[in-house]
Amino acid sequence: MRIIRDYRFLEPADRGASVAIGNFDGVHIGHRSVIELARQAAPDVPLGVMTFEPHPREYFAPDSPPFRLMRGPARAHRLEKLGVERLYELPFNAALAGLTPEGFARGVICDGLGLKHVVIGADFCFGKGRSGNAADMVRFGQQMGFGVTIAPLLEQTERVISSTAIRTALSEGRPRDAAAMLGHWHRIEGEVIGGEQRGRELGFPTANMSIDGLHPPRFGVYAVLVDVLDGPHKGSYHGAASVGVRPMFNGERPNIETFLFDFSGDLYGATLSVGLVEYLRPEMTFDGLDALIAQMDADCARARDILAAP
Repeated sequence: MRIIRDYRFLEPADRGASVAIGNFDGVHIGHRSVIELARQAAPDVPLGVMTFEPHPREYFAPDSPPFRLMRGPARAHRLEKLGVERLYELPFNAALAGLTPEGFARGVICDGLGLKHVVIGADFCFGKGRSGNAADMVRFGQQMGFGVTIAPLLEQTERVISSTAIRTALSEGRPRDAAAMLGHWHRIEGEVIGGEQRGRELGFPTANMSIDGLHPPRFGVYAVLVDVLDGPHKGSYHGAASVGVRPMFNGERPNIETFLFDFSGDLYGATLSVGLVEYLRPEMTFDGLDALIAQMDADCARARDILAAP
């Protein structure tokens, strides 16, 4: 998959794609249906996705609480797995935000990227002040020579599948419900960073990762599936992870600490993708380290049983 970040200077091979447009936070099954429509609309040209970085909500409200389900690299990995050949990850800045709906259609879609076809959701808005809608995009496509498909909102058991609904499920400690809407386990992806090595001292060495900028799932302990994406230990593992602020040790900044079962090695600097499978319990404080270790043993035993099930 090629990632293109400038719509003004393109290689000829990067023009003329059939593209699904949106933020695609989480790349849930509703997003996948939109991408599939783009594939079907023009099967003889490259399949593309147009998205924006930073997320427009981050641009307009930089001090708002973290809400993203995945960072840009994790989204790119997921889109590549779906067969996307061109990812137009456009910088969302003052120039792009200031384009009128017609300016966006002509300057970015038509003249800039030379797209053959675009697919948008029924609730898609674009242009300065979100003043353009799906009907406007259809009209511009007719005027400027690109096809437009409007994708209906996807529903599941009378509930519209959305990133908001997925965030709610994660906030309530329901990762399986989130996975049903995503079409895959919700994954926290990032680089393993140095910690205080308390887990190692307790007999449970963990891989620590930041969750800065991400919507925090319910704090507590989870059974997890772990993919080490690079380095000498690349592969898939089972494990248990703690998400939160470590109340036993007066932590303040939330993170995720993952213990990989039956693993020995150094993961510092490696990129991990940690899939939340089942919520085991909330964060707790204990009457001493012995009680904490006993609970961690119980958590790991339960996580092994859960992950061993079909």
